[in-house]
This record gives sequence, C-alpha cells and structure tokens, in this order.
Amino acid sequence: MGWLRALKDTARSGMTVERIRLEPLVALRATAGLALVIGAGLALFGPGSAASSAFGAFMAAIATFQQSWRPRPVLALASGLTLAVSTFVGYLVGASHTGLFLALLAVWTFLTGLMWAAGPTAGIIASGNVAVMLVTVTLPTSVAQAAGHTAMIAAGGVVQALLIVLFPIRRWGAQRDALADALADEADYARRLRRDPLAHFDPEPLMKARDAATVTVRQARRRPAELHGARGLAERIRPVLASLADPAVGAPAEGPARDRVRALLAAAAEVLDAAARAIRHGEPVRLPAPALAVLKSPDLADVLTGPPLRAARRLAALLDDVLETAEPGSGRTADPAASMLRPTLLALAPVVLKAIRAELRPGSPILRHALRVTAAVCAGYAIGQALPFGHGYGYWAPMASVMVMRPDFTQTYARAVARFGGTLVGVAVATGIVQLARPGMYLSGFLAVVSAGLMYVLLRTGYAVAQAFVSAYVVFLLGMGGVRWDQTVPDRVALTLVGGLLAMIAYALYPAWETPRLRTRLADWLAAGGRYAAAVLSQYADPAGARRADVREALLAARDARIAWQEALARAAGEPVRHRGLSRAAADDAADALAAMGRNAMLLEAHLPDRAHTPVPGAAALAEALRTATEAGAKAVRERRVPEWDGVRTLLTCWDAPESGVLRGAAEQLLESLEEVSEALRP
Repeated sequence: MGWLRALKDTARSGMTVERIRLEPLVALRATAGLALVIGAGLALFGPGSAASSAFGAFMAAIATFQQSWRPRPVLALASGLTLAVSTFVGYLVGASHTGLFLALLAVWTFLTGLMWAAGPTAGIIASGNVAVMLVTVTLPTSVAQAAGHTAMIAAGGVVQALLIVLFPIRRWGAQRDALADALADEADYARRLRRDPLAHFDPEPLMKARDAATVTVRQARRRPAELHGARGLAERIRPVLASLADPAVGAPAEGPARDRVRALLAAAAEVLDAAARAIRHGEPVRLPAPALAVLKSPDLADVLTGPPLRAARRLAALLDDVLETAEPGSGRTADPAASMLRPTLLALAPVVLKAIRAELRPGSPILRHALRVTAAVCAGYAIGQALPFGHGYGYWAPMASVMVMRPDFTQTYARAVARFGGTLVGVAVATGIVQLARPGMYLSGFLAVVSAGLMYVLLRTGYAVAQAFVSAYVVFLLGMGGVRWDQTVPDRVALTLVGGLLAMIAYALYPAWETPRLRTRLADWLAAGGRYAAAVLSQYADPAGARRADVREALLAARDARIAWQEALARAAGEPVRHRGLSRAAADDAADALAAMGRNAMLLEAHLPDRAHTPVPGAAALAEALRTATEAGAKAVRERRVPEWDGVRTLLTCWDAPESGVLRGAAEQLLESLEEVSEALRP
C-alpha cells in the first residue's frame, strides 16, 4: 500500500461514525458527577477551582469508560489522583522556569509512552493526564493555589468513584456479557458444525471471558454464583463439539449416526443459548424440553459407538454442569483460592515495572512510541510558546500530539485527522452558541456539562464525534472564567492542527512498522502451536503422570500467539510499506494451516485418555519430535527459510501402534498442516 492510499484509508477510518449500543445510564451518572463538582466549585471557590475539579471529574469519568475488567471506582480514583499529582508537580516546576517545565514535560511524557507496555487502558489514562496537566498548570497563580487546585482535581476523581459505588448500574454487567457472549458463540459454532463439520471457531470470546473471570480477592468473594465455573465448562465443551462433528474422529459423513450428531449439535446450541440468556440477565434458565430429550435419549448407544458415543455422553454431562452453573442462586460460591486472581493496583506496580524494563531495548515498538511522543510534545510546546498567539494557550499543540499518538501507524494518523475535524465542528458549534447566548458563568458551566454528557453517551461511536463534544466542553469551561471565545478559538484550531501534524511527522520519521515483524509473529504462533500439540501428545504417552495443566497453559499460549498474529496482520494491512518477503496471500495460507494444526490438536485433546489408560507406544517420541521440529521451523521462518518436517514424517512413517485409536489419524493431520505451512512460505 502506498502513502497516498494509506492516508486516504486512515482519514476515512478516523472520520467514521459507528453504530453501537449506547449506555445512557452510565453516561448520566458520569455527567451528574461532573455537574456536582462544577456546581460546588463555582458556588464555593470560583471559576478557577471549578475548572480544575471539572477536569479531574471529566478525566476520571473517561477512565471508567476504558476497556478494563478492574472495578470502575478504582479506575476513577487512579485517574483523578495521578492527574492531581501531575498538576502539582508541573506547577511547582513550571512556575520557576519554562526550561525546567519543558524538561519535566519530556520526562513525564516519556514515562507516559512507556506505560503502554502495561496495556492500552494504562496508556490512555496516562496520556490523558499529561494532556490535561498542560492546561491545569496554567490555572493557579501561587503554590497555595496550586495545592488547592490539586485537591479539587483529586476531589473530582473521588466524586466519580463514590457515585459508581453508591449508584451501581448493572453490577457485574461486563463480566456477564463476556461469559454470555462466549456461550452464545459456542452455540453458533454448534449450529455451523451441523452444516460444515470442519467449521472455523474464533477463540477470542473465550479469551475475553477468561480475562473477565480474573478478579481481585475482594471481587472473588462477591462474585455472583452464576459467573463462577461456567467459563471453564465452555472451554471443555468446544473440543467435544468439534470431535463429535468431525468425520475423521466422530460420526461418518452420512447415515443415521450423522443425523443423530446433527440433532445433538442443535440441542447443544439451544442449551448454550438458554444458559447465555440466563447469565446475561441474571434470570432462571428457560430451556425447551425437546433439547434435553435429544441429549438424554436412551437409544443413543444404538446409533453411536466408539469415540462419537463417548463424545456425546461427555457433551451431555458438560451441558448439565453448564445449566447448573448458569442458574442464579445455584449454591455455587466463588472461592478466592480457586479463582484466577488479579493483583491490586499496588501489587501491580512490580509487574508494570517489569513490563516497562522489557521494552527498554532497541527495536521495541513501545520504546519507539515513547521517544516519538516525547519529541512531538516537546516540539509542540516550544512551537506553541514561540508563535505570536501561543502565549497562554500554547498547550493546545502538545495536548493534541499526546492525545493523538498511539504505538501503531493506523491509529495515530486516523486520530490526527479525526481530532482536527472534530475540533473544527465542536469549536464552530460552541462559538455560535456563545455568540448568540452570551452565557454567564453558571450558564457556561451548564453548557460544559451538557457537552460532556453528550460526549460520554457517544464516546464509543468514533473519535471524531467525541472530539467535537470535547472541544465544545473546553470552550464552555474556559468561558466560565470570562475568557472570550475569540481569544481561544483561532489559537485552538491552529495549534490543534500543528499538534496533529507533529504527531504524523514524528511517526513518518521514526516509525515502528508491523509489516517487517510479521514473520516473527508467524514463527511465534508456529512454535506455540507445536508446544500445544506436543503437550497433548504427552498425555497419551503417560496418562497417569502427565499434568493436565500443561495442556491448558500451552493452549492459552497458542491462543495468545494467534491473537498477536491477527492484530499484527490487521495493523500491517494499513501501513504504507512493502511486505518484504511475506505476501498477504502467503500470510493467509500459512495462518489457515496453523489454525488447522491447532484444530487437530484440539481434537486430540477432546479424547484424552483417563489416568488408568495404558500409555500409547511411540506417543512420547512423536511429541518430542513435533516440539523440536516446530521450534526449528519457527527459527527457519524468522530467517526467511522454508521449514522442513523430515523428522516428524520419518517417525510417523515408521510408527506402528494399532492401539493408538484416533491418535494416528490426528497425527497425520498435524503433519499435513505443517507441510501446508511450508508450501505457503515456499517462494
């Protein structure tokens, strides 16, 4: 993709308005908190303190809308308190010397860029704090006033956190939706398997449900019973569904057995949908009787035999457990010791520091982002101060840069266009209102609250929409102090354009392209998939002594590698650089082959032997050969060579184990998938 097309695509993406489900009650609560702090600030302390508290409450509410499974009050407090500290330190340094403030800004922005190593939520909150700090440090005129403004900013975050605690809206709603989506996705998978026994399954909903199920110790004690355990059952149902439908290890492609399998899959879909509805709304399970009748049919053994019969019985048992778990008030309790525990914010500090240290290396995309955003923000601040209209409002340029820049090309350029477009619209509308209404202090505060409320409601429809209301919010907020619109509007528009251009230029001069790293991502997925398949084979080699947790850990690692590949491929698709040795067609073919490899390993996992089962001869050697071959193959992919699988092929050719059951056929399919990877990468 060339630069012209890339710019057109990112501009179109930035200005896109999406249709999504709105959350008006959550937005109303955030708006009420903002109105409360603005009203109290105006009545008790004046417009300056009201503006500070408004910024604190505004950013705290923004933090609660981020994609995070942490408790929303914690996010609000973290945002408000860190913004308060940033403002106080910034004022103390900036009040004495502009050069010192520029140095502090550079350090602060660099650390903000590194915070993306801890995840997008931490990066967004940190970026927002730097942006707002640039405004709030200009409000106080003495150290005492700076301390007062700091307290007001912190109070804004505290108010938003208290409102979330006092007026919870759909408690555990996000976790309910994640688990319900996973079950509903499996129901859809069961229906697709009726038509296509080799249907593709995207594990992302299961991964999202796992993330949602990771809780703090306090949350584990308070979690509703129906949210405890169903995710693990959903994970175990998926391979059973696939093995039941697959003609290689399940029922034949045609005949009475296949008809019965189709009926079982349809019944399983109804049960999973019913459980998803019950969990999503916290209601009793409403299950059609015919579905249970199919699953509990007494003549099942007359139609199915062998592995399909075992899979059908296991499916019925797992669905029984799902129904019991999904029933509100079923008596299940959330045992903190058995839960996946999420560290508290204080306990998270060493983890974040470790992640940041891991990114302090040449070639790290996060380090490049930190250096880019630091250079753009400092240059924007210097330009804003140097321009004739920048004195007092020069923070608009660096504020635009830090809010626009992201670690990848597409988001940075799309947000730069969206920010400028949204700013133009928001400023134009707010200016028209100010000229017509000539609002006073309290009316300006009211209009600021209305603008923020509309932004909260429409926040996830698109960055351009949100930025339009943010622009109007800032115009009205500064208008509370008597600042005329014509003193800020031209400056704001021009400096926003400067900040956006600086962000785009910084990425073009010091990029972190994803395209050259695609081979590394593909190699990581190949190695992780090989470890997962080898872990499953090891269970057949030593049923009594093998750890089932090894299979689970390897599966999760393979899923993480697959998601990393998919995200990298999506980012690379919008970059204006050549593929450099890995065409899009080759990438798609190799990914399809690795997905098939994972599916074959999953079929083996569905038929794991119990601990009393006799070890399968040759399974250990095959597992070791597969692990070694995929590690060597991953190295070959990174080095732009075609991987070879001679060791696995030779071992499988000489393998003579009549008692292996489904193992031999699945192992041959694994080798076939690996050979398809090589074929896709062959010049």
